[in-house]
Amino acid sequence: MPVTKTEIPDVKVISLSPHEDSRGMFVETYEVSAFADIGIDSEFTQDALSVNRERGTFRGLHFQAPPFAQDTLVRVAKGRIFDVVLDLRRSAPTFGQHVALELCADDWRCLFIPAGFAHGFCTLEDRCEIAYKLAGPYAPAHAGGVFLHDPDLAIAWPIDPAAGILSDKDKGLPRLRDLAHVFP
Repeated sequence: MPVTKTEIPDVKVISLSPHEDSRGMFVETYEVSAFADIGIDSEFTQDALSVNRERGTFRGLHFQAPPFAQDTLVRVAKGRIFDVVLDLRRSAPTFGQHVALELCADDWRCLFIPAGFAHGFCTLEDRCEIAYKLAGPYAPAHAGGVFLHDPDLAIAWPIDPAAGILSDKDKGLPRLRDLAHVFP
């Protein structure tokens, strides 16, 4: 299973291997030992699906704080997105830096995001579906985020968030400089 390192080594892009024949295609999207072999031994306990109707829909940048911080595996099941991962680990040399890449259903790549990072995306097509594997339960009291259009982050969104579709909650998230120290 090929792994591509990103600018932040703990964030990994995994290329899945579809098998095609005259009937169609089959791909294993997750198998415990295969992921352990590439250094991902998270105990995923939950699957989730984000369905987004329109191009220009933004979600994030979200995280869950300790003791409910989660590793996350993200894969686009339908459509195409611009995906962003922001390092929130204050002691990391990459604190405040981000990884940004395009993911689409057709390229069979998924993104591993360890605890200590915020995650968000922008849909680049109508009717996008994003599949998540999460290590740990959803804990609303520990859910947090960073404003995705924080100018200090210098994220080069392909669609202007000011013209996009954001929830009121995401519009009210703090800038990184105003975020409490969540991850050491």
